[in-house]
Amino acid sequence: MSVPPVHRARAIGAFVLVTLIWGSTWLVIKDQIGAIAPAWAVTGRFTLAALGMFALALARGEKLALPGRTMAFAAVLGLCQFFANFQLVYRAEQHITSGLVAVIFALLLVPNTLFARLFVGAEVSRRFLFGSVVAMAGIALLMLHEYRAAPAGGSAVMIGIALTGLAVLCASTANVMQAAQIARRTNTLALIAWAMAAGAAADAVYAWASAGAPTFDLGVRQIAGIVYLAIMGSVVTFPLYFTLIREWGPGPAAYSSVLIPVVAMGLSTLFEGYRWSALAGGGAVLAMIGLLIALSPKQALSPSRKVG
Repeated sequence: MSVPPVHRARAIGAFVLVTLIWGSTWLVIKDQIGAIAPAWAVTGRFTLAALGMFALALARGEKLALPGRTMAFAAVLGLCQFFANFQLVYRAEQHITSGLVAVIFALLLVPNTLFARLFVGAEVSRRFLFGSVVAMAGIALLMLHEYRAAPAGGSAVMIGIALTGLAVLCASTANVMQAAQIARRTNTLALIAWAMAAGAAADAVYAWASAGAPTFDLGVRQIAGIVYLAIMGSVVTFPLYFTLIREWGPGPAAYSSVLIPVVAMGLSTLFEGYRWSALAGGGAVLAMIGLLIALSPKQALSPSRKVG
């Protein structure tokens, strides 16, 4: 069964929008670090995002009441995605550059594909595997470039890489949960709203325990950054991304993480004076070639559970 062109166009449009917005969030997150404790920065982001998601769900006419089992599922989803994942990411950016964090996060493709195969029975095509190998080769070049350019010492870099790796596993767990039948049977906005609320609550408890009472001495730019991360980087993007997971599968949807570092570096070129090396340029080209190989319409946009 083929996907109608209009549905394919909407899916690709959502994929592009998610990639562009999340590619820009790394610069904004970097700006938050130092102005506010990372744990409280995450708490503020997802408290505002949860409120926005509840408002969006109500505006779309979705029922917010969920069965007890689904509420428990939403809570676990929130703990993985909006608590552990982001707390680890923000903490990692204290040790390594945002560019290196973004590049490491491109590895999300690997656990997403493996977990989808193990836990939801998704199939993996040879085309998808070959494209993924090409893309990961490109990501390896980008990671090598960013590692060499990172200003932190060796031990700090390793801590940052380890924290980001744990964040990838948490995000991948949440991604594969979105492909489960219980998630498919639940309204997307309501599920994400409750998941964000659970994550924000856990964020607040952790922030208070680790950083003490919040002290907000933020300028207009930092406040605007929190709003951007909450609304554009969360309320707008997560429903689109989780819908892609349900339609394409966790593996293909994670290809946004392959292109996000390229977008982040492109924006860094414009706003931070980032200079491309032959290593970084070659890595970006390989990543995009791998994307084109793995995500042809026939392979990636089937409504079945096949991945690739």
